[in-house]
Amino acid sequence: MQLRLAKSLAFAALLPAAPTASAAASAAAQDGALEPLPVETLLSLSSAVGGETPRWAPSGDRILVGGANLRLIDAETGATRDLPVSTGGSGHFLASAEPRWSPDGQWISYISDRSGTPEIWLWSTHKGASRRLTGNGGRLIKGASWSRDGRRIAFAGNRHGQYDVWTVEVPSGEARRLTDGPELEVYPTWSSDSRSVLFVRLDADWMDHTVVEVPAGGGEERVIVRDEDFFDYGEGGTFGYPLISPDGSTVVFPSYRSGWINYWTVPRSGGEPAPLAAAAADQTGGAWSPGGEEFAYVENHGGSYQLTIAPADGGEPRVIAAPGSGILGSPQWSPDGSRISTTLETPTRPGDLVVHDLTSGTSSRLTDSAPMEAIERRLVVPRKVEFASGDGLVIPSYLYRPDAGRGGGDRRHPAIVWTHGGPTSQWEDSFEPAIQFFAQRGYVVLLPNVRGSSGYGRAFEEANDGCWGKCDFADAVAAAEYLRTLPFVDPESIGTTGTSYGGFMSCAAVSFGGETFQAVIAASGYCDRVTFFEDGEFRHLQQLRKEMGGLEEHRDRYLANSPYYHLANARAPVFVLHGEGRYPGSPQMTEFFRELQRLYKPARYKAYAGENFYVRSFGNTLEMLGDMKAFFDFYLLGRDVDLPGVAVLEELPGVSH
Repeated sequence: MQLRLAKSLAFAALLPAAPTASAAASAAAQDGALEPLPVETLLSLSSAVGGETPRWAPSGDRILVGGANLRLIDAETGATRDLPVSTGGSGHFLASAEPRWSPDGQWISYISDRSGTPEIWLWSTHKGASRRLTGNGGRLIKGASWSRDGRRIAFAGNRHGQYDVWTVEVPSGEARRLTDGPELEVYPTWSSDSRSVLFVRLDADWMDHTVVEVPAGGGEERVIVRDEDFFDYGEGGTFGYPLISPDGSTVVFPSYRSGWINYWTVPRSGGEPAPLAAAAADQTGGAWSPGGEEFAYVENHGGSYQLTIAPADGGEPRVIAAPGSGILGSPQWSPDGSRISTTLETPTRPGDLVVHDLTSGTSSRLTDSAPMEAIERRLVVPRKVEFASGDGLVIPSYLYRPDAGRGGGDRRHPAIVWTHGGPTSQWEDSFEPAIQFFAQRGYVVLLPNVRGSSGYGRAFEEANDGCWGKCDFADAVAAAEYLRTLPFVDPESIGTTGTSYGGFMSCAAVSFGGETFQAVIAASGYCDRVTFFEDGEFRHLQQLRKEMGGLEEHRDRYLANSPYYHLANARAPVFVLHGEGRYPGSPQMTEFFRELQRLYKPARYKAYAGENFYVRSFGNTLEMLGDMKAFFDFYLLGRDVDLPGVAVLEELPGVSH
């Protein structure tokens, strides 16, 4: 068992604001030149709490954390114990492992694919052994929760080709199917008396959600509330579980009806919904207090997340913790209601477990994801900036400056505009090792939340509907022009990159950007939206129909906005990269490069072995970052380096070399 010191601090000082120039200079003086951290060190820094919501033991003395591997953390000392539990195995994609305590603490349930398909497994806290509980045999399990009496688990599985709600007896494994509708029926939870199950039903377009109640033994369904016009790219995961109060009288659910994702309440018996605590900010991570008097959640304010508690009776909410820079997430109440645990990620820390004591007003960080202060001091702290795009829309962004406060003088740096995936996603106060890699090596990096990004209200999120790759790419162009106004940026040495939708935006930079960028790296993108629609997986089709319209009705739009069809206009050298696997988009990037090659455009190409479409493994990520730096160093700094990848694909017919 590894013992970690629990670090206590006041709520107001949970995290300092970004350091001032003088503070950074002082740190630099202590560390000398502040040499860049090795890329191996950056990539080895990882969240200490995994990717799942930490869960309190019913006894209140331990907290369950983890993703692929589960651990128990002492709620007072931070001492950790690794459990002999692995949620992976067959390589099947898992939406979530969903580790949960049984109400009596005798079992920990989790989802694992080690038997070949995702199933619910149980680990005995007394015997220390695991056993498989379900044999659903479907593609995924979309939500799993314990009944309050501990006798059953409700889950959503698609054994019959559609997601239905099931219950399974513990520990016998006897399963019962409660629903059989054609729509997605997901994320079931239990009434407080364990007599009924509440779940979410999505319509065919994944736009409308209906919270439904059904008897636990099967029978007639009853609609509690309908929520419309809230696209759920997560197949129900964005909306999540219906949140029923401990006394069973009230249901809380997220809604976009105000123009922000806020929590709304409705009587379980039905009625008109009302906002819980209306705010011009997205609210997520909701959790009822054990007694039902209060409701905790986090609010997103420009990429910084604060912990808030709202009275269940509609009184004024109060902020419990608001870091100067950081993301508080996944709030969970201790069984006695005196404490709330959250995760905490910052631009210089990948993720830790923090416990907030509501009585004393202090917080304790129980884990340490950046165990050496010398490492954290060497990381670049970004600054939030804004600039106007061509049509006047303000684009919130993060600016990483490599020598801020470190005696950089009048030195001008090359710069990178780095766009995120999605497009319905957001750059936040998160730890970004790839960004840190370049910022520590002399590159200014700008992360623009271009139109279409989430976190800034519905109007901003939908501002790129119908114009992917054109109107949002105009914001990337404006980002480059903003960089050119900065005295520490070399205006003739600006590149751009991104992955997934960011890769698509990089492809747009090749076809639509002229000479705005002096080098482009397109990583694992989808640059032919026509083919993407025709061959894409169902989730992507749902998103395309919602944000770009159907292909049959809007083929001209798809052709005009797909960079693949406009590569004759390419003016910047491009490096095309992806994982060698075919699913879901490798052929697209190969054909994108083939077309560049056919047109005699300056381009490089590389597919990384042992990957699917995205490059994720430690070794390949290490290699990829080195390749990206070599490419940018050559074209933005003029350095004499060996360019990565290949300039031609020999099997391309009809091209002479």
